[in-house]
Amino acid sequence: MSKDLRIEKIDYSIENLSMTLNNWKNFDDSKYLLQYPTVYIVNDEMKEDSFSVYVGETADIKTRTKQHLGVDTKLNKKYWNEFYHSQTSSMYVIGHKYFNKSLTLDIENRLMQYLSSVDSVKSIFNSRTNQQNEYYTSDKLDEIFSEIWNKLHKKNKELFPIERMVRDSAIFKASPFHKLTPEQISAKEEIIDKIKIALHEEDESQLIMVEGEAGSGKTVLMSTLFYELKKYDFDEFSDPLNVYLLVNHDEHITIYQQIALKLGLTNKKNSIIKKPTSFILNNEPSNKADIVIVDEAHLLLTQGKMSYKGEGHLKDLIERAKVVVAVFDKKQILSREQVWEFDTLDKLITSAREKDNHIKLKNQLRINSGIETINWIRTIIDKQIVNPIPIDSKGYEIKIFDSPNDLQNKIRNKATKTDSGISRMIATFDWKYNGTKKPENKPYWDVVIGDWSMPWNKQIKAEKGEKDLPWVERENTINEVGSTYTIQGLDLNYAGLIIGPSVKYRNGKIIFDKNSSENKKAIQNRKLSDDTLQNFAEELLKNELNVLMTRGVNGLYIYAVDDELREALKNAAKG
Repeated sequence: MSKDLRIEKIDYSIENLSMTLNNWKNFDDSKYLLQYPTVYIVNDEMKEDSFSVYVGETADIKTRTKQHLGVDTKLNKKYWNEFYHSQTSSMYVIGHKYFNKSLTLDIENRLMQYLSSVDSVKSIFNSRTNQQNEYYTSDKLDEIFSEIWNKLHKKNKELFPIERMVRDSAIFKASPFHKLTPEQISAKEEIIDKIKIALHEEDESQLIMVEGEAGSGKTVLMSTLFYELKKYDFDEFSDPLNVYLLVNHDEHITIYQQIALKLGLTNKKNSIIKKPTSFILNNEPSNKADIVIVDEAHLLLTQGKMSYKGEGHLKDLIERAKVVVAVFDKKQILSREQVWEFDTLDKLITSAREKDNHIKLKNQLRINSGIETINWIRTIIDKQIVNPIPIDSKGYEIKIFDSPNDLQNKIRNKATKTDSGISRMIATFDWKYNGTKKPENKPYWDVVIGDWSMPWNKQIKAEKGEKDLPWVERENTINEVGSTYTIQGLDLNYAGLIIGPSVKYRNGKIIFDKNSSENKKAIQNRKLSDDTLQNFAEELLKNELNVLMTRGVNGLYIYAVDDELREALKNAAKG
């Protein structure tokens, strides 16, 4: 299809434009650039490997470029002035035989998704998300985009890295420019409508609850919702909306701050991406934010130093925002401090449902498998039964290993292949680890099985330039074992899972043994608000297994420490 694609690079100036367009008229396929809709990328290499970028589409590249260089510059639009006066700015113009308005909008949107995920792109400008529904040639989108990106890569490897590398980045996976499913689109539009009504009617302290299991697309929905609420000016409101995104993990804070900075939604001095505790401490109920979106709201504290009761942090957030959008999954609560006592969470869900403020995502989007594999994983977690491993209709791999060393070698092999992408070892929290101090007489806290060992996560010093990357993206983490606290909410192409001794198999069922776990946040008793003590270990260890078994996009490789569980899994692999 390469004869159907034309990409031209030109210096970005009025003087150069007319001459270049006249030269294009001599091309046999000039109509793809001069008469068809085109997509264009204006870029400026501000310093070595540091780009500022604008992505657009147009039915008339000549008129549109003159507008940017003329009117937009005279209106003193910041980035157009910078492009206009720079000596290093240039523009790529992309034409294709199959381009129509809908396809160019989808290509533009995907270029925003890719380029905003590239490390060397420091800022990227565009005012829309342009997702299109089905149309003639929509089935060719993936093929045409890959062809475009690969050709751009040949022209500029720093601005357009290898496609696989871009797709494996955590920023890409959390991008607000993903093409949403019909279920996600419906949920997003419903949430925005509810927000508009609540703010217009000044019906404050609204709680909208968005529920979905691991891999149901909650993160992409939340990211897109946040971007649109920040980027768009709604006619109903005279002032820009005051919107915050609250996340619980340091890993996720870094990801969303990078996205917000690149897209011009915030700056380092006044971040709108915070942890819930930081937002609560720095915002008074007397000065409410318009909207607070809470990622992984199931991780909000319900018990802590401030003696939270009942709804805990969620109650504090509702007091400090006109509308709270809480994105949650009950099956991913991992700590006794996050358990909602006295059925409080169920009561909130019921109340939200009665007010038509409960939205549930049902589709599984992370795991690239058939329903038979999804059912197998869910049966292990939800019913604690090991059924025969199915032959997956989409080629998803589930393999059982006889030793941790064999598992490690397989994951290392997968990690070296570009088509396998990011593959890492992960494990249940069944070995000692203290992130605040080093162990005695050895360099690291290790996962140890017989004569095999491997360091727990976040101990090996990051390579130069990788300090701010999420754990999964650092190259040296192939030499570490991840836990739920570093992997929750993130993807692995292939997950090498060590199921430790806290998960056993007895009398035909999986059981959870809190005495074999080192996860103190899960196994220790909790003092409830009525001063009684309660232990939630079985529920929390089950949730820990749930998080770990749902990380792999293309495959799940397992070694079980418990002999009976390992044998049950090996027998299941025989079918």
